[in-house]
Amino acid sequence: MLRSADFSNLPAEPNAFVGRESDIDELVHLMRVSRAVTLCGAGGIGKTRLALRLADRVVSDHPGGVWLIELADLEKGELRGYVAAALGIVSDLAETIGGRRALLLLDNCEPVIGECAELCRDLLGACPGLTVLATSREPLRVPGETVWRVPPLSVDGEESEAVRLFVARATAARPDFELTDETRPLVVELCQALDGLPLAIELAAAMVRVVSVCQLVERLDDRFRLLAGGARTAPARHRTLRAAVDWSYRLLTPQERLLLRRTAAFRSSWTLDLAEAVCSGPGLPEEDVLLRLCDLVDKSLVALDGEIAGQARYRLLETVRDYALEQLAESGEEAELRHRHLTALATMAARFKDAIAPGARTSWPVIERYVNLFDALKAEIASACDWSIAVGQPETAFGLLTDVRYLLVGSGRQLDVTERLDRLLALGAPQVRPALRGQATILRGELALAAGDLELATRCTRAGLDLCRSVQDGYGEAIGLIALAQLTGQPDTLDRALEQARQSGDRILESLAQGTRAQVGLHHGRLREAQRAFEEVLAISEDLDNHVGQAYAHIGLAQVARRSGDPATAKRHYESGLRLLRHVDARQQIVSCLAGLGKVALDQGDLVEARARLTEALVLSRDAGLRSGIARRLEEWAILVTAEGDHRRAVVLAAASVALRGRQPDARTEDVLRPARAELGEAVVGMLWAEGTGMTAEQAVACALDGTLPERPAAPVISVHQDSRLTAREREIAELISRGLSNRAIADELVISPATAARHVANILSKLGFSTRTQIAAWVIESR
Repeated sequence: MLRSADFSNLPAEPNAFVGRESDIDELVHLMRVSRAVTLCGAGGIGKTRLALRLADRVVSDHPGGVWLIELADLEKGELRGYVAAALGIVSDLAETIGGRRALLLLDNCEPVIGECAELCRDLLGACPGLTVLATSREPLRVPGETVWRVPPLSVDGEESEAVRLFVARATAARPDFELTDETRPLVVELCQALDGLPLAIELAAAMVRVVSVCQLVERLDDRFRLLAGGARTAPARHRTLRAAVDWSYRLLTPQERLLLRRTAAFRSSWTLDLAEAVCSGPGLPEEDVLLRLCDLVDKSLVALDGEIAGQARYRLLETVRDYALEQLAESGEEAELRHRHLTALATMAARFKDAIAPGARTSWPVIERYVNLFDALKAEIASACDWSIAVGQPETAFGLLTDVRYLLVGSGRQLDVTERLDRLLALGAPQVRPALRGQATILRGELALAAGDLELATRCTRAGLDLCRSVQDGYGEAIGLIALAQLTGQPDTLDRALEQARQSGDRILESLAQGTRAQVGLHHGRLREAQRAFEEVLAISEDLDNHVGQAYAHIGLAQVARRSGDPATAKRHYESGLRLLRHVDARQQIVSCLAGLGKVALDQGDLVEARARLTEALVLSRDAGLRSGIARRLEEWAILVTAEGDHRRAVVLAAASVALRGRQPDARTEDVLRPARAELGEAVVGMLWAEGTGMTAEQAVACALDGTLPERPAAPVISVHQDSRLTAREREIAELISRGLSNRAIADELVISPATAARHVANILSKLGFSTRTQIAAWVIESR
C-alpha cells in the first residue's frame, strides 16, 4: 500500500455534515464488531457522504490505513487492477495487505457488484486485520456481511434533518436566505415531497439563488406528474430522485443544458481546457463554456473536485451523469462528442510531445505539469481508447499513446493501457500509417520489457522496428534500436542505436541510448565505460532541464562510484537524485536512492544512518507491493543487522530474500552466513535458514522492521547451501583473478592445466552468482 500506519486518503468534507448523528453512533459500534459492513440504499440517499463521515470516525481503529476507492466509473473486469492501482500495489493484493489492520471503503459497487463480492470474500478470508465498508444499491452477499439500510433524512417538522440540510445548502447558495413564517412550512413540504433524499434536497436548495421556495414547490410537483407514467415497479425513491434531476435540468438555460449533457462524454473528470475543446460547438461558443460551467457548479450539478497540475478539476455526480448520458444519447450528438473527446486528449498528448521535441527548451515545471495531468486523466485516456476500439479507428489513439510513450514506459503504473494497446493493434485498419503502427508496436514491446516478458518484448520490438525501417522513419528506428539494445545488450546494436539517435537530432533519444550503454557497461563490470555514458546522460538531461533524466544519471553514477570504492561521491549523487524526485511520483527511483544511501552508510560504518535509509526504502517497497524490491531490501537489511551483530535475524532475512527472489545464494549471502556460522554454529544457522525461507514477504518485512524472530524452527535442521561457499583452491584462484591473471597465467602459477583453471573459474562464477571475472575481483577486494 502507498503509505505506512495512520494513512488515510479520505477527502476533506466540502461543507458541513448535517444530521444522522444517531446513525453515525450506531454504525461506529457496528464497525467494531463486524468486518464487512455494506451501506445500502437508493441513489442519492447519501450513502457516500455517510460512509466518509463514518470512516473518518474510525480512522484510529485502523492503523494500517483507511482507503477510499471509488468504483462508480468501473466496467466489468477492471476491479482488481483498479483497486491495486488505487492502493499503489503492483503484486498480489492479499499478500501485500496481509495482517495489517486496514479499512477499505469501496464506494458505489453497483457497476461491478459480483466482482466486488468475490474480491471482498477473498481479501477478508486472507487478511485477518482487514475491514471492508461498502456502499451499494444492493447487498454484496458475502459471508459475514452486515447490511445497514441507509434511511432517508427525517422530515417530521421544521427541526428535522431534511429541513436543516436544506437551510444549510440554501444559505451557502444565497447568503441572505433565511426561513420565515411564510417559507418555513413550504420548506417542510418540499423536503417531504422529496422523501428526505439528500441529493434531491441539495439540488433544490441550490436553486434558491434563482427561484423562490414557493416556485420550487410548484415546479417540483409538476415534475413528479410528468414522470408518473414510469415503471410502477421502480422504487419510489428512485422515481422521486429522477424527478428532482429532471426538474433541475429543465430549469437550466439552453446553454447550461447543452454543457451538462456534453460533459457526460467525460468518463471520470475534466479540466476547463478539455471542457472548452470537447463541449463547445453549435449553441455553445467556446468563450461561453467557463460561464456556463460556473453556473452548473453553483447549482450543484457539477462538482469541483480539487486541482490537477494547477488546473481546477470537475466531475459530475453519479446520478446526474446517468441522466446527462440519457440526454446526450437522445440529442444525437454522442458520436461527435466521443470523437471530440478523443481528439482533445490526442491534441494534449501532441503538445506534450512538442514540449519535449528537439529545440523546444521547455522548462521542467511545465513538463512536470504534463506528467501530473496525464496521470490524473488516465480514466479519460482509457475511455478514449475504448471508443477508438469500438468504432474500429485506431489511428488517433495510436498517436495519443505514442506521443506520451515516455510516461507509459517510464512509469507504467500511471497509465495502464497494455490491454487496450493489444486490442488497438489487433484491428486491421489498413489506413493507419506504417510508421505510426510501427511506433505503437515498439511501444508494446517496451511495455512487455517493463513487465519482464522478454519473448513478447523482442517479438514486438523487432516487428515494429521493421515497419519503421520500411518507411524510413528515423525516430521510430531510433526508439526501436534503443529498445532492442536494452533487450540484447549487443555492442553493435548499442552503436547503431546511439548513431540513429544522434542522427535524429533528438537529445532525449540520445540520452536514452547513452543510458542503455551505461547500464550494459555497469552490468558487465566495465565501470569506466558506464561512468562516461552516465555522465553523458547527466549532461544532456541538465541541458534539457529534465529532472527525471538527471535523477537516473545520478543514480547510475552513484552505483559506479560505490563499486569504485568512492562512498563520498556515491552519497552525493544519491542525494542529488533524491532531491530531483521530490515532486514526481517515481517510486522505484526514490527507493533506489534511499537504498543506495543506506548501503553507502553501511560502507562507512554509519549504522544509524544506514538503518534510517534502509527503513525508508523497505517501507516504500512494501507499501507499493514491489515484491522484487522487497527481496533486495531484505538482503540489504541482512547485511545491516550482521554489522550490528544480530546474526540470528541476519540469517532469517538473507534466507527470506533468497526465497522471494527464487535464486540461489551468492557471495553476498555467504558474507552474511560466514560470521553467523562462526557465532551460532552450523546447526542453529540451518534452523534459522529454514525458518526464513518459509516466511511470507510481510513476515520478513516485520522481522526486519520490528525485530520479530521465530520462536521455534519451522523445519528440520538443514545444511545451508554448502555449494555457495568456495573451496580453498577456488579462493586461491579468485585471489589470482583479482590480480588480473588470465586462465593460462593461473594455470602456470598453480602448475595445473588451463582446462582445469577454466573449470575452477566457471565454478567460482556459478557459486558467487556472477557473470564476469571483474565481479569476482571486486568481491575479493571487498572481502579482504
